Amino acid sequence: MKKFYLGAYTLCAAIGVSAQEVLWQKDIKSSTQDFLSQVTTTIDQQYLITGSSIQSDKLQATDSKQNNGYDFHLVKLNQQGEQAWEKYFSGQNHDYLSSTVTTQDGGFLLAGTSYSGKGLDKKGEAKGGSDIWLIRINEFGDELWQKTLGSSSDEEARAVIQTMDQGFIVAGNVQNSAKGYGSKDVLIIKLDKDGKEISQIILGGKGLDEVEKMIPTRDGGALLGIYSRSSQVKGSEVQNPESQFSTKATATSNLISAMSKQTDNFGEGDYWIVKLDKNGKVEWEKNYGGKEDDHLRTLALTANGYVIGGESRSDRSGNKTVGIEEGTDLWLIALNERGDEQWQKSYNFKNRDVLMGMSVIHSADDKSSKGILLGGYTQAEGRIETDDETFWMLYLDGNGNEQWRKHVKGESRKREERLSDLKLNRDGSIILAGTSAEELGKENWKIVKLGDKQVNDLIEKYDIKIYPNPVTDYAYVEIGFDFKEAEIMLYDMSGRQLQNLKTKNRVTKINTQALVQGAYLITIKTNDNKTANAKLIKK
Repeated sequence: MKKFYLGAYTLCAAIGVSAQEVLWQKDIKSSTQDFLSQVTTTIDQQYLITGSSIQSDKLQATDSKQNNGYDFHLVKLNQQGEQAWEKYFSGQNHDYLSSTVTTQDGGFLLAGTSYSGKGLDKKGEAKGGSDIWLIRINEFGDELWQKTLGSSSDEEARAVIQTMDQGFIVAGNVQNSAKGYGSKDVLIIKLDKDGKEISQIILGGKGLDEVEKMIPTRDGGALLGIYSRSSQVKGSEVQNPESQFSTKATATSNLISAMSKQTDNFGEGDYWIVKLDKNGKVEWEKNYGGKEDDHLRTLALTANGYVIGGESRSDRSGNKTVGIEEGTDLWLIALNERGDEQWQKSYNFKNRDVLMGMSVIHSADDKSSKGILLGGYTQAEGRIETDDETFWMLYLDGNGNEQWRKHVKGESRKREERLSDLKLNRDGSIILAGTSAEELGKENWKIVKLGDKQVNDLIEKYDIKIYPNPVTDYAYVEIGFDFKEAEIMLYDMSGRQLQNLKTKNRVTKINTQALVQGAYLITIKTNDNKTANAKLIKK
């Protein structure tokens, strides 16, 4: 997967009118089936596209063993959508990259599932059939450390976040664990910043539970979105009825805790929401569903709680208060910070509607949510027709009321297009990332950056932002107005110029390591004589 193509997109509005502009589009071509898992926005507004690919042109050999399996695949794009670098991390068997998080130092932590033993890029021995493989890299893609986590059971990674203490929480699944409750349980692993395990917790009921999404919460904890096909564990089935926990020391002296599901399903599959506190302990759990199958996909923070989204085949039943129109509809639930329901809404694009990404627009004071942007695709069940498989966007107000919807097409449109992720940038632009194929098995990666006037009007306006501020090592200067080229100047309080940088980027990284403690002035001047100033504090 090497070649990049520039193309033009058209956007078709189904409801409402919204002026949109395609800022750029990248098609990353491939000759094999490639899985795009995520687009991660960096602190300086660049983009890391991650997934799993077979390297058809870069087979590696070690000890006469050749790697023909899937590898972790990363492509970094700059703010203009041009390739900054491309990396693969390979084991000798299949390795699937599931989730990526930007670290506070500007790098990334990669979390995936590995079927490989030690060899090639993989430094750890296999623990079982499949393990969790973590790789921490810097902003240039260079490896800092890696860890293989697992047991004799099969583990898989699904999500990762960084915590306030610069450590990490990895969420995944474990099959048929002796310490679990069902055929598949949720596995939560807490690590420090260097990848050392601090604790593990297994969550599950009598059946199958799969974590789909995890997000950090404002209090330093985490919210888990779980697709649950299990019932609660009652009475003597609970490993420790008094606390609902059982703990056993592992060989590395870490504590493994297990907590049983305390809510029953309403149907075949339900949304199961679990809130963890900053210590990784369960604070509360909620179960939502109708009598059929409801599949949770994504979560997002709102100003006063959370919004939960996925697909539903259930009509009004259980605790689901909205019906379905056709096939599988989108089902959103808003919760407050205690997990109490605020509202439910349902949306339909016909056939099978699959929700893959969600971003919330917050007010400047973060006391209200201005809107919710959803992204996904509609999958034709058994037939391919015009518009049946294209990227779509759906925009809602803060109360879940639909404002507009659009399909995203282009010159490179194929018969089967499936969105993998959507991100809303601070400047109001939108990144869509997914796959495009004439037939399944021959997917290309498709990344589109859009500007939307309606969304842009909701974003807080500013001339200049500096973060972090105060700063220790590196600061990021963000320009809030349109420009073609700008000059960034750093002055001390006596007016002496210390740095001068030219940039075409909206966000520019500056090095403050040589500065002494105190206050400084950042001045921006653009090619069309716009200026802005802000104070920078060096710790």
